[in-house]
Amino acid sequence: MSTNRLGTRFSRLLAIAGAATLILALAVPTVWAFEGRGGDVVIIEADEVIDDDLYVGAGQFTLDGTVKGDLFVAGGTIEINGTVEGDLVAAGQSVVIDGTVGDDARIAGYELSLGGEVMDDLISAGFSLENERESNVGGDLLAVGYQALLAGGVAGDAEIAGGAVRLAGAIGGDAKVDVGGAEPGQGMPSGFPFYFGPNVPPVPSVPMGLSIDGSASVGGDLEYTANSEIAVPASVVAGATDFTRYVPEVEGRPEIRRPSPAALVGRWFVRQLRRLITLLLAGAAMMWLVPGWTRKMAGIVQAKPLPSLGWGVVAIAAFAMAMLVLIIGTALLALIFGILTLGELVGRFIALGGIAISSVGFGFSVTWSYVTKIIISLLLGQLVFRLFKSDAEGHRWWPVLLGVLIFVAIAAIPVLGWLARLATVLLGLGAIWLWGRDWFAARRAAPASAEAEPKDAASAE
Repeated sequence: MSTNRLGTRFSRLLAIAGAATLILALAVPTVWAFEGRGGDVVIIEADEVIDDDLYVGAGQFTLDGTVKGDLFVAGGTIEINGTVEGDLVAAGQSVVIDGTVGDDARIAGYELSLGGEVMDDLISAGFSLENERESNVGGDLLAVGYQALLAGGVAGDAEIAGGAVRLAGAIGGDAKVDVGGAEPGQGMPSGFPFYFGPNVPPVPSVPMGLSIDGSASVGGDLEYTANSEIAVPASVVAGATDFTRYVPEVEGRPEIRRPSPAALVGRWFVRQLRRLITLLLAGAAMMWLVPGWTRKMAGIVQAKPLPSLGWGVVAIAAFAMAMLVLIIGTALLALIFGILTLGELVGRFIALGGIAISSVGFGFSVTWSYVTKIIISLLLGQLVFRLFKSDAEGHRWWPVLLGVLIFVAIAAIPVLGWLARLATVLLGLGAIWLWGRDWFAARRAAPASAEAEPKDAASAE
């Protein structure tokens, strides 16, 4: 297959991956011909057959039976031991496919493992992908993440971007691998594996860079990008082998070349993973310290979505006005006391004003960047669990975990993600504004009520 065709297929597969994330995030509330399951543990027994599409939100999900349609599942541990006759879209800490997927599989998580068969394309994004021996992908394989171990079969093309890739199985078409600046044979960097949550599942150890077993086979061409060229056994690649140095040298000086599409996808994935981990930590902190307040904010957004949007705009304008007042006030006070004291207190007032401006700006940026997103994520998770009539809706942690996964998936989509982030900020700020307004009104009303009570008592006497 030519390089242009590879690039075309790569772009097509990326588009499919983006569409899969969008479907995972949005399909549940908009599609009606489906069956939903939810809870801490959901098991589809071996003798159970689901005639429709199945949507699942669970801490632990096991499919031993058959799903006639598509399966969409988000949770902690996901095991597919039975049959999915349609597409599989799964996101969790661990996704294991030991059964059969009749069409495409799009999976994301920390540990991704294929021991069974995917009849069409397999698209994965995560820390580790293992295509075990005796497993098979009937179409193309696209993998983005830290490491990939391909020991099974891929009937079509394989395109992989990561820091550690090992080819040990059979690829029927072309293979395109980008390991960036990773050097062959290096061990895992210090600090790895980073944690995706508690009880992290074990993953295989794959040396950094690209390594190829003598038992591997590539039916087409092999194209790989790395810092160092490796010895590729002649019996492995039926077509041509093309090596591209990640950082080519010109007259002894390194010249940074334009990143390949695979490298760009890898960087995009790292950004999404960093966003996911940050929001999970922020969500855990809020649900630990102020769970009642966070739920109250989510309730305000649900009950008053349009007022929340409008007051969110007002909150941004009020912040800008407050910053302007602080800056002008600091300058005026510094000028006045500079004249009165001949400059003795100017520095102190400027420092005090700087502290106030920095504190207000820092507080607003934290609220803007994290608090609003956790409020909306909690609401999303609650709505999904409520749709499935799951008791997990009232759980402290599960709605936030599921909601953050959905939010990050939507936020990663170009244009739509930007609009979603803007709406999230406005809704969250508006809910906080409405809560603050009611809180101050209640505080003002309390002293007035206390003063009225003695007067009423005196009148009665």
